[in-house]
Amino acid sequence: MKNLTVLGSTGSIGESTLDVVRQHPDKYNVVALTANSQVEKIAKQCLEFKPDFAVMADSNAAEKLEQALSQQGQREIVVKSGVEGLEEVSSLEVVDYVMAAIVGAAGLLPSLAAARSGKRVLLANKEALVMSGHLFMEEVDKNNAELLPIDSEHNAIFQCMPHNLSTNLSDHGVQRILLTASGGPFRNKTLDELHEVTPDEACAHPNWDMGRKISVDSATMMNKGLEVIEAHWLFNASPDKIQVVVHPQSVIHSMVQYNDGSVLAQLGNPDMRTPIAHAMAWPERISSGVDELDLFDVAHLDFQRPDFDRFPCLRLAYDALEQGGTSSTLLNAANEIAVDAFLNETISFSRIPTVIERVMKDIDAVEAKSMETILLADSQARELAKELIAR
Repeated sequence: MKNLTVLGSTGSIGESTLDVVRQHPDKYNVVALTANSQVEKIAKQCLEFKPDFAVMADSNAAEKLEQALSQQGQREIVVKSGVEGLEEVSSLEVVDYVMAAIVGAAGLLPSLAAARSGKRVLLANKEALVMSGHLFMEEVDKNNAELLPIDSEHNAIFQCMPHNLSTNLSDHGVQRILLTASGGPFRNKTLDELHEVTPDEACAHPNWDMGRKISVDSATMMNKGLEVIEAHWLFNASPDKIQVVVHPQSVIHSMVQYNDGSVLAQLGNPDMRTPIAHAMAWPERISSGVDELDLFDVAHLDFQRPDFDRFPCLRLAYDALEQGGTSSTLLNAANEIAVDAFLNETISFSRIPTVIERVMKDIDAVEAKSMETILLADSQARELAKELIAR
């Protein structure tokens, strides 16, 4: 029986994680659930899984949750709030695994707390590595933590690697990582058409059921750009060893190409329960509840080169990785502000990369030598992005 903390339990990854737990009650016990502000949703989860702790990022939401649980007779569940509460349940001695599924920069500190406590970190929060890759990987190594990727692409790469590499890829015969991308809902639209798209259109992903922020990132292909940066840190891969391949069917989740001419691919239906179950049970295999892949139903697989003119966010991510230091922190922070403005219909879809590029140009990147440096860069980028949008 493994004890589990789920950071971001009310999001799509969190819900999928709890579904895997639901299928294997003899293997996993939920110790803590956390959410931002969705009181009703996490209250229902608490009633079902009966964790020892429930944490809300928002203090007002925590008070409401405590009242709701008390009314249901669940007074034994300890309710906490804020970053301190998130970090505490990520580092509890009794916890074995931490599902890090809080979206955006908000997930960085609790994910880091899990790494520092030597947990198996099931990393669905790519921003932790985008913002602080060097520091995060240092903490993983120093504290003998296990870092297993949950993003379907990185989990696929992990499965296709000889083992979890932290050395030079070429020493193990790896030529390059082929990171697949669906291309999102707009891969065939013209540049003029992109200017007119609405938030609802951007959130209507053709293959995956995701939250609104991640769906917009997929539509701009920033999601893939962040994954390029994440792959760099997870697999010690230089930018020229990571190639993005647009694969509209989302059946091949990623591939690894070897210098003997072999290409290993991981295939499956587009359902996040597959990588979640893989990482939770690794090195064993358990059922995930996902339907078997029917290759006859798939019939064919298509591949395209990414269009950097249509998707400048992908180019900006490669630029940030090449520049190093706090460049990727600036990229991520500006993107979060720009996407939020787009979802609130303050800026157009095509202005998202414009805001990001301007922030990266106007703020000098520095060596990401401490968490204070990283958080300062994050704050500066957010403020400038807000100013640019307001203009």
